[in-house]
Amino acid sequence: MRLRLLPIIVTLLAATQLAFAQSRNHLRYQWQDAQGLTHYSDSLNAEAMQRGYSVINDQGIVVSRVARPPTPEERAAADKLAQQQAAQQQAARRVATAEAQMLNAYPDEASYRTFQQQQLSALDSQIRATQTSLRSQEKSLADLLGRAAEIERAKETVPKFLTDDIANQRAVVTGQRNALAHQQASRGALVKTQETALSRYRELKAAQDRATQ
Repeated sequence: MRLRLLPIIVTLLAATQLAFAQSRNHLRYQWQDAQGLTHYSDSLNAEAMQRGYSVINDQGIVVSRVARPPTPEERAAADKLAQQQAAQQQAARRVATAEAQMLNAYPDEASYRTFQQQQLSALDSQIRATQTSLRSQEKSLADLLGRAAEIERAKETVPKFLTDDIANQRAVVTGQRNALAHQQASRGALVKTQETALSRYRELKAAQDRATQ
């Protein structure tokens, strides 16, 4: 008789222990409402899922936290930030690639400085060409103005075609002067850019030399 009751007793003990363990491991949910009041519940409701919640055990210990879902504005801001970070990373990769190519193309400072001087020389050639053209255009304008002055001294009316030619030539001269000013400003900016680039080249070359030692 006792032998027949033993399996039943063992089963009841196991069930009791399981129920006790489940009760000890019972989880609850904690969240705060819009007024900042804390709530507890055995099951999740819409407000908890909307505002975010914590999962706590019977000892009151937080075992996990679930943040509230982001608003559309927050998602848009996060997407924008992610795009900006991706663009920055892409730009950094482009710079790294360009710097690596620079070191490969110019193995020493002398070759790099030669490259920079070639850049300046090319721009100086453009400046000289513009200066030559400007002098020619200014002479043409001076000739037109001289003809108009002679007509006026003769007490005659300056023809419309000559007046139009003078206006057109003034516009050409103005355009040439603006182009020259732009080129000269570009040269000044290039010199500064080259100084910064040369400093960066020296840093990269020193790092490269240290890595190969």
